[in-house]
Amino acid sequence: METKSIIIPTLQQIVEENELTLKDNALMVLLNQDPPKKWLKIHPMTKGDYLPIERVEYLLSRIFNKWWVEVRDSKIMANSVVVTVRLYVINPITNSEEWQDGIGAMAIQTDKDKGAMDWNFAKADGVMKAAPAAETYAIKDAAEKFGKLFGKDLNRKEIIEYSSLLKNPTKWNQE
Repeated sequence: METKSIIIPTLQQIVEENELTLKDNALMVLLNQDPPKKWLKIHPMTKGDYLPIERVEYLLSRIFNKWWVEVRDSKIMANSVVVTVRLYVINPITNSEEWQDGIGAMAIQTDKDKGAMDWNFAKADGVMKAAPAAETYAIKDAAEKFGKLFGKDLNRKEIIEYSSLLKNPTKWNQE
């Protein structure tokens, strides 16, 4: 079994700027902008802000052009459907395939005032409704890992600013 040695970059290599790193930094800055406030909605259960799936899909299409989802797993856990996905995108700078994993869950509805774990009172269409909702949450969870634009830092107290990555912020935005 052959092992490859890992080459640790020097500080100079990390801070070195060339056309590719500048474009990559510009993409990172774009992905880490706050989503437009008018796109945000108040979540009915958590009462916090969230970015609806239609906006997430729109952003994926506009930024990456080509993206797709692979459902990796789905199962019943406690009283919920749990779905894990892999969200693939084509990096617009390198034209390479990248991915992020996501997980989502949605409770299976039961009759009013009945226990969540009492399967005798589960709605007939409970799994049919919970499974796609869990998949949506999983896609959103994966997309958030690409950056703030997808809702990564919504409702967080501490945030990191990425705009310092651009030496000349307007140079790459004009191309």
